[in-house]
Amino acid sequence: MSAITTLVQIADKFGHTSAMMTREETLEAIEDNEGSWVFNGSGQMVQPQQLAETDWDTVGTVRIVPGLVGGE
Repeated sequence: MSAITTLVQIADKFGHTSAMMTREETLEAIEDNEGSWVFNGSGQMVQPQQLAETDWDTVGTVRIVPGLVGGE
């Protein structure tokens, strides 16, 4: 039986990378991009812990994007 994967898109200042990842690989990518915002398939921002507890069959696309910083 193969591990369940989902499409993960990681954005940075150069564009984005897309890859099929397992839950563990996705959570590792989130850790590697500390401070980034994480969105689930429906476009809702989620915390990494929420994503870790989600039924991976229903996750859909995960987007990891740099957090926005406000200011002048």
